[in-house]
Amino acid sequence: MNPINRRAFLRNLGVSAATLPFLAGLPSLAGAEEPRRRQRLVIMFSPNGTLPTEFWPDTEGEAFELKSILQPLEPFKNKTLLLKGVYNKIKGDGDQHMRGMSCLLTADRLLPGNIMGGGGAPAGWAAGISIDQEIRNHLQSRPETKTRFGSLEFGVAVPDRADPWTRMSYRGGNQPVAPVDDPYRMFARLYGQMKDKDTLVSILDDVKADLEKVSRKLSARDKRMLEEHMSLVRNFETELKAPADASVTHQMPALDPGIEIVNDNTPQLSRMQINLLVNALANDMSRVATLQYMRSVGQAQMRWLGVEEGHHTLSHEPDDNKEAFAKLQKINSWFCGEFAYLAKRLSETPEPSGDGTMLDNTLLVWTNELGKGNSHTLDNIPIVMAGGAPGMKMGRFVNLDKVAHNRLWLSVAQAMGHTGLTTFGQADLCADGPLALG
Repeated sequence: MNPINRRAFLRNLGVSAATLPFLAGLPSLAGAEEPRRRQRLVIMFSPNGTLPTEFWPDTEGEAFELKSILQPLEPFKNKTLLLKGVYNKIKGDGDQHMRGMSCLLTADRLLPGNIMGGGGAPAGWAAGISIDQEIRNHLQSRPETKTRFGSLEFGVAVPDRADPWTRMSYRGGNQPVAPVDDPYRMFARLYGQMKDKDTLVSILDDVKADLEKVSRKLSARDKRMLEEHMSLVRNFETELKAPADASVTHQMPALDPGIEIVNDNTPQLSRMQINLLVNALANDMSRVATLQYMRSVGQAQMRWLGVEEGHHTLSHEPDDNKEAFAKLQKINSWFCGEFAYLAKRLSETPEPSGDGTMLDNTLLVWTNELGKGNSHTLDNIPIVMAGGAPGMKMGRFVNLDKVAHNRLWLSVAQAMGHTGLTTFGQADLCADGPLALG
């Protein structure tokens, strides 16, 4: 059933078009007798490198043990794939952080520009499309995989500024995509009826009668999916109505001081964004999403972890500074905990086809713009995959031989069904084709 026929169906029932966000992902209204398998992709970013000695396992293969930073992933160890030896080999203008961030998902050089970094020639935006948007475009070109939004870009504590240090998604060369880091704005984008946070009214109350009318025409499976969707939305509305002292806006100065103020409720914002992301995927509003925490060179002050210093400053400290090292362990472990929470939420959500959970058919990728903060290296970029995808064998640690990250993104594209893509980003770095990760 195409979008026009869906609207006609709803119109014949005498219900409002406002019900569409709740119904568009239901298999029977999509024209399929049985739900088809849906492969999804979520890429998560955290900044300023990692601590290699507390990140990479000592043993390759399936017998690996998770180090301290990755301990939150222990419940999902058999669904986790760790890749060491992935290198960002993009050269050219800009400093390491700029190329680390804006070349991370594009695997292409930075265009000439006037933004001066900490070293190298000034630069501008990335020259090509990012892998999330490349896959989005491929899925949107096919009726059977097309979704309402194509892709969704979530942010957590992303500063109100735009430069190569703050953008990883690109619709094309010189076309950065800004993440949405306000749950109110994202909720309004998905459901289209919310007013403002001070006068928040229940969207469900407005469409409840219409949804009950439609529900009587649905299959038992679709009716159950609709009930789960409504429950998720109701829970999220409750979160949005948090007390005023738990404001969902974080303070962020327009300029760049020594410390970027990040409100202590950033953990709450993170969980709200993750819950909203999972809800959107569960209802097939999109099959591609990104989740960006803060920014490259970010000086977030994470007081909820007992960290008063800026993240970037800490990342520059030498390895023998034990106090700084311990705080960086806390920071990176927290990011891993949010990644693990995303995996947990997907593992708790049944796949619409009735076969397993959404985690089984969602490829999660957590990465960073640097391999190590105090060396600014673009070698050994942290790559953590979780979930499931065709051609990806999980439950192991693989040490690769200095492969260009272009080849990694080709593998991800193939897992998402974009098998016709033979090069991505700089073509000369793709000569050996996608990585064999099966």
